[in-house]
This record gives sequence, C-alpha cells and structure tokens, in this order.
Amino acid sequence: MPNTVGPTSAVFAIAIDPRQLSAREISGIRVAFAVSALVAIAIGAILLVWTEATLTVIAVLFGLYFVISGVVRIARGVASTGSAAGGRVLNIVLGVLVLILGILALRNPEGSLAVLGLVVGIVWIVEGVAALVEYTTDSSRWPGILLGVVGVLAGLIVLFAPVQTIGVLVTIGGIMLIISGLVQLVRAFTFGRGVSTG
Repeated sequence: MPNTVGPTSAVFAIAIDPRQLSAREISGIRVAFAVSALVAIAIGAILLVWTEATLTVIAVLFGLYFVISGVVRIARGVASTGSAAGGRVLNIVLGVLVLILGILALRNPEGSLAVLGLVVGIVWIVEGVAALVEYTTDSSRWPGILLGVVGVLAGLIVLFAPVQTIGVLVTIGGIMLIISGLVQLVRAFTFGRGVSTG
C-alpha cells in the first residue's frame, strides 16, 4: 500500500512546512517569533533585576506576556493560510487559552502565590507541548524542540515543586522567559531560511 498523504491527513497535519507558505507568510511568522522573543527577554530581565517586585507587579508582568503571546499565536494561526489546517487550529486554540490565562492573571493580580504559580505552570506546559508537536521541517526545528522541552520542564517545576516565596517564582520565571526569548529569536532568524517561494 503506497505511503501517500491524502486530503484528510493534510487537514490534520501539525508540522509547519515553510515550502508550503508564501514569502509574506514566512515573514509574518518570523515577525511573530521576534515579537514574542523580545517581549519575553524584556519581561524576563525585568523580573530578574527588579528583586523587590510585589506579587501584584509580578502577576501583571506575567499576565502581559501571556496576553501578548496568546495574541501573537492567534495571529499566526489566522494569517498562515498556507499551513495545514491542523497547525492553524492548534495555534488559534492554544492562543485563546494562553490569552484567557493572561487575562485572568491581569484581572486578579492580588491573587495568592499558589494561584499565580498554577497559571504560569499551565501556560508553560501548554506552550511547551505546542512547540513540540508543532515542529517545523526546516532548520528552526531544533530550536523549537529545545523551547518545548524547556517550557514543559519549567512548567512542571512550577506546578509540582514547592514555590513558597516570590523570589523562587521570579527567578525561575525570569530565567525561563529569557531562555524562551533567545530560542524564539533564533527561530525568527532561521525559520524558512533557504526556502524558495517562487
């Protein structure tokens, strides 16, 4: 039986193949990676430098990042018309989920440390799993896998390790955001490189 890819498997495909995208779509995804990267690095640096930040400030910073990250992911899903439907739907659904969690963090910044840790952990695991399943077929694949592994591990640490002080959450969060930002920056420069779009 020949190994062919039919319409159904194409619809449910998750991988992003830059060869199926237009030059405009590739540029858009690169910009999306770059925006998320710069925001993550900036907020991560603020968290690590601002050692006296209150729980409210920390919740607002995380909330802002999650809102921006969610909006960017939704935009990627909507704009990447050349991608497989499965990948687009995944981006939109996960983008909405991350956006909602970000809004929750912004609307209740005075919540307990445990609640904030729960939100942060869930978002990182969701983003990490998304990065692992939404692999690309070009040179940006390995940075994406690295981002996914780091995200899942950081999320599990925040969820299951005893985060009893703001300082611990800030340190883990700041480091994770900076690593995530650097990896996304690499993806911004490598995604679709060398692909001929005609």
